[in-house]
Amino acid sequence: MSAFETLIVNGTLMTPDGPVLKDLALNHGKIAAILDPGHEEFAPTIIDAKDLHVLPGIIDSQVHFREPGLEHKEDLHTGSKAAVLGGVTTFLEMPNTNPPTVDAASIEYKVNRAKETSYTNFGFFMGATEHNLENLQSAVDVEGCCGIKIFLGSSTGSLLLYDKLKLTRIFESCSLPIALHSENELMLRERVNIKNEAKDVHAHYHWRDVDTALSSTQMILDLARETGKRVHVLHISTKEEMELLAKYTDVATVEVTPQHLTLSAPEDYDRLGTYAQMNPPIRTVDHRDGLWKGLSNGTVDVIGSDHAPHTKEEKDKGYPHSPSGMPGVQTILNIMLDHVNAGKLKLEKLVDLLSQRPAELYSLKNKGKLMLGYDADITIVDMNKTHEISDGEQASKSGWTPYRGRKIKGMAVMTIVGGNKVMDNGEIVGEPMGRPIYR
Repeated sequence: MSAFETLIVNGTLMTPDGPVLKDLALNHGKIAAILDPGHEEFAPTIIDAKDLHVLPGIIDSQVHFREPGLEHKEDLHTGSKAAVLGGVTTFLEMPNTNPPTVDAASIEYKVNRAKETSYTNFGFFMGATEHNLENLQSAVDVEGCCGIKIFLGSSTGSLLLYDKLKLTRIFESCSLPIALHSENELMLRERVNIKNEAKDVHAHYHWRDVDTALSSTQMILDLARETGKRVHVLHISTKEEMELLAKYTDVATVEVTPQHLTLSAPEDYDRLGTYAQMNPPIRTVDHRDGLWKGLSNGTVDVIGSDHAPHTKEEKDKGYPHSPSGMPGVQTILNIMLDHVNAGKLKLEKLVDLLSQRPAELYSLKNKGKLMLGYDADITIVDMNKTHEISDGEQASKSGWTPYRGRKIKGMAVMTIVGGNKVMDNGEIVGEPMGRPIYR
């Protein structure tokens, strides 16, 4: 009788010590052994990973799956299906649903729904408002709650908080990680005529300009220093913010998105129109280059997709009536693997940004590494596989991607969640069996 349920053989394992040619044994949802080639162990399920790389399961630490209340855009089932098709084994979901996720009961609702419908493991943020400090303080004890989300600038949904006194109280009294959408709400309101009088979508990045982002991020960093609270600043979009954040690594961690690393203004607004519209905006090439510099010098800690789907009908309303946001959970890994193949970063670095660091940042127990006793969440990739991305292959209800027509090299070819194969060569092969994260 075999000691293991599954063996992944002949692959290159991306371990914390670097790539190694070894075999991986899985049992009861855990990594049970790392074996030298030529061993005599066997298992009922053998996965041949010859010429493939075996990664710790990808963690997408910023998605919007829209359930409850906005299920015409996405839900936990379809969002998680898109996730596993893209090699993602755990998602952390944002609170701007309808109603917003601002208390223990709303987290519990999402956790129960995800237990029934999600292909991937999951965690949920509790949103900060002007009136729910007690809920935020007790959120650390709520099953599946991964952190607190604060919207400093209005984006999607009704969550908004930029009062410095209330922010200080949250920073001083809440133990969960705090993730922030950093744009200056007062400046956005002062400049709203730029949006209201817009002739086309190019006005979006003029309205939500560099100063609206930079001033907000400076305020947050100063407040983090004053209170001694570490913060995680999401989807940085400007080179000025990246240069600033490099001076505050003692109190801040940094996320960038594949779209801010890949797309640029004005070219992609000309190509995509309102489908390029997100908050904070896609910016000019000099800002994109500044983000890559921050990634290469170690300022960037995490890559998240900011998967924020809207329907084509909504996007086709035209600016400024079109909503901001784009899908990305199915493409986050594949787009970044293409950048690896283009020489923009090493695969070891990408594993750190997409697996190890998000697990550490949110204290996700037994996730983010290929190590004994860790969860058997595994992403297998083919670095040589080429593919042209299309709208039709997207599992998201939105049914589109800003990368349609883009030819890439490097793809996720298998996703294993809790020891169970759920995606194999672009096909869903398992049932929803995701579980909540534990901190």
